[in-house]
Amino acid sequence: MSLRGLRLALPLAVALMVTLFVAPGSALASPNTSVSAVQAQVDRLQTEAAAAAEAANGARVRLSALQHTLAGVQGQRAKEGAALGALKNNLGQIAANAYKDNGLGPGIQLLFAKNPTEYLASASQLEAVTKSQSVQLRKFAASEQHFHQTSLVVGDRVKLVRATQKELAASSALAQSKLADVERLLNSLKASERKKYLAAQAARARSSKKSSLKSAKLATRVSGRGGIALRFALQQIGKPYIFGAAGPRAWDCSGLTMMAYAHAGVSLPHSSQAQIHYGRRVSLGNLQPGDLVFFFRGISHVGIYLGHGLIVDAPHPGRNVQVDRLNYMPFAGAVRL
Repeated sequence: MSLRGLRLALPLAVALMVTLFVAPGSALASPNTSVSAVQAQVDRLQTEAAAAAEAANGARVRLSALQHTLAGVQGQRAKEGAALGALKNNLGQIAANAYKDNGLGPGIQLLFAKNPTEYLASASQLEAVTKSQSVQLRKFAASEQHFHQTSLVVGDRVKLVRATQKELAASSALAQSKLADVERLLNSLKASERKKYLAAQAARARSSKKSSLKSAKLATRVSGRGGIALRFALQQIGKPYIFGAAGPRAWDCSGLTMMAYAHAGVSLPHSSQAQIHYGRRVSLGNLQPGDLVFFFRGISHVGIYLGHGLIVDAPHPGRNVQVDRLNYMPFAGAVRL
């Protein structure tokens, strides 16, 4: 399924999702053992679904770059093919001229020259023809070699494009299957358990939004590009997470950071795996508000550092854009743009 199809399929599932990262003091309201067991499985599935979605984002970015490169190489091959054809025609013309006049080559024709002057003039002409032919042959050989090399590059790029297309489809399908597993788990709850479960989720969303809006005031004095991006991201608090979304009504993690920095004049790809390669790397101890912060091994999540050990991010399915604790997820790196 394409990410567009995945995006359309999510709104119904999103209402049933639960949180993966619970802020301190906001635990579920005394669910029974069955609900707790389901919660643990849902947490795992949501982590896997978000990671698969970010893998799909990364594959899409790489696919776009590969397709652009492939188009350029294919254009180069077309030009080289045309040049090769022209050289081949030139060689054909030289060969035809060399064997015209009743099939006698220039060397044989010289034997029938009427006088030495004519012979020498004809010999000079033959030498010029031979040199011209030699030059054309060398050009043809070089052109043929370049064309062959370019064709090999085209073949390699085509293979990479196909492999990346498969990776994109597989990652999107995996994310979708994880959401289906979550829905089946939630459907396995008894009606009373499900009611408590959803009520707790609604209460958590309200509490998260309230505390996030309070924390957002920390960004008022942050300057520069980071400040602009940070304030844009904080304005999205309360909007839902949806795979592949880049606003204005919904976001995924890298879609939020991409658009936040776009408002600050910085162009980023829609992929946490790609965004970590932009800007200057900074350590955990040197973080400043506005820095992009990345999480999990393999990079499957990104947010913007707010300061005071907090980040703003679009966490995962079932959660809204909010302010989270930096140390609630395994830190994987940070960059300053």
